[in-house]
Amino acid sequence: MIAVIIPTSNAAKTLPATLAALKPGANLISEIIISDAGSTDGTQSLAPEKLISGPPSRGGQIRAGIAASRAPFLLILHADTVLPETWPAVIEPALKAPQYAHYFRLRFASDKAAARILEAIAALRCAAAKLPYGDQALLISKSLLAESGGYPDIPLMEDVALARRLRNRLRPLPAAILTSAEKYERGGWLRRPLKNACCLSLYFAGMRPETIQKIYG
Repeated sequence: MIAVIIPTSNAAKTLPATLAALKPGANLISEIIISDAGSTDGTQSLAPEKLISGPPSRGGQIRAGIAASRAPFLLILHADTVLPETWPAVIEPALKAPQYAHYFRLRFASDKAAARILEAIAALRCAAAKLPYGDQALLISKSLLAESGGYPDIPLMEDVALARRLRNRLRPLPAAILTSAEKYERGGWLRRPLKNACCLSLYFAGMRPETIQKIYG
């Protein structure tokens, strides 16, 4: 029923936990597709079923994974995020509403106060602007994805581009997904969000994602 699409790029450190969290919903998953961007750290050897390879571009990788899938529903999942143990029960009602796309509430794998602040900001962003990010995962039917123009084949802001197309067709799921805080620990809990906000503003202003990617790093 569900094809899980995971774009990867040197994700050997985090991918095992992401894959392990899928096990409670094995009866709902018909295929797991790893769409890799030429990893050199052993990521490809971790692929449990189907592995496809292509140039590094998260939007392009996800699009390729979708093209290789056969299931009517897609769960698009980042390689450093972990689904809650109860996720099968959480998404079952959503599978009965294919006219909507669904996303999880964001939670960082950190006990810092800054993490809780960013989670609150993300919740506000989703409620006010209907703008969940890719690290919140996305459950969407292939029919709705096709209706909305398909998955954007861009290297950055692909999640934002799709969310803007879906708008009022997005619905939150009553559970949180756990995502790595490593990029914030490394880039700074203040500096990294400001950089993200700057990149988002540039995208909304019309700058090409390829150009923004050079700024984002």
